[in-house]
Amino acid sequence: MGGVEVVAVIVAAVIVFWLIVTVARSVRIVPQQRMDIVERLGRYSRTLNPGMRLLVPVVDKVRSKVDMREAVVSFQPQPVITSDNLSVLIDTVLYYRVVDPVRATYEIASFLQAIEQLTVTTLRNVIGSMDLERALTSRDDINQHLSSVLDETTGRWGIKVTRVEIKAIEPPPSIRDSMEKQMRAERDRRAAILNAEGVKQSQILTADGERQAAVLRAQGEREARILQAEGQAKAIQTVFNAVHAANPDSKVLAYQYLQALPQIAQGSANKVWVVPVELTRALQGIGGALGNLLPDTGGPVATDAELPEADPSVLDQALAEAQAAAAETEQEAVRGLPASPRLTARDMLGDATAEREQA
Repeated sequence: MGGVEVVAVIVAAVIVFWLIVTVARSVRIVPQQRMDIVERLGRYSRTLNPGMRLLVPVVDKVRSKVDMREAVVSFQPQPVITSDNLSVLIDTVLYYRVVDPVRATYEIASFLQAIEQLTVTTLRNVIGSMDLERALTSRDDINQHLSSVLDETTGRWGIKVTRVEIKAIEPPPSIRDSMEKQMRAERDRRAAILNAEGVKQSQILTADGERQAAVLRAQGEREARILQAEGQAKAIQTVFNAVHAANPDSKVLAYQYLQALPQIAQGSANKVWVVPVELTRALQGIGGALGNLLPDTGGPVATDAELPEADPSVLDQALAEAQAAAAETEQEAVRGLPASPRLTARDMLGDATAEREQA
């Protein structure tokens, strides 16, 4: 084989290899959620959708590969001055997605850098019109304002800003210390107020409970006294009616009077106890009752020879009953008396009763 043939074989192999490489490069596989921008001879030709696509060798060229998924980017903390001349650092995070890959490629060189600078300038405008306290408590308002401004501006770039969030607002260290002290003082004040209100409510409830308890006790005592008085009135009325209905004689009344004497003598303050005159009459009535147990002859007292004969057992029984009644009456009458020489019923009845007992 001559030299010409060797050169021809080499050229043929190079051509075949070039064709294989060209055909391989003309076949493009675009994955899901990605768009490829194709230029033909330096001008925009078409956008390749996901799938297998063919390009014209040498003529067509892929300019950019645009990711259509929603992306998130976190910007560096930016210093911002508030309306009360305090410098704070604001850290933001941005959520966006590409809705038009052609405009995102040809309308702006670097849309991420443009969004970052637009976010910084918008934050300075918004935060600059607020004081520190309002800026710390108005994050939702700041986020909504940023989203509206960025969405309006980036719409012509084919970018959709879905969400803007402020991650942190860092005031200077001296301001943080002052804020902590103020917060601590405010919490101490609220705790003191709550404690005082609790004590006041407790005292009010305690006083109200004591008042209600006193009122209930007074009402109970009043009702108890009313019931007790009504009971005593009914008892007195019942006794009065029973006495008048029974029509008792003087002997029964004398006996009841003797039963009431110990109650009169009760009490630690009773140092002197006076025996009323009616006691003698009552004892005389008892003596008369004892004398009636003996037979009455209707004339002068007879001698031993003139007395009729009586049954000794009947006399003994009558005398025993009279002595028992006199002893019981004497004990009830003297029970409440102070220590003094005892006065028996026999001494108060006199010699007449003694003579009758002997007879």
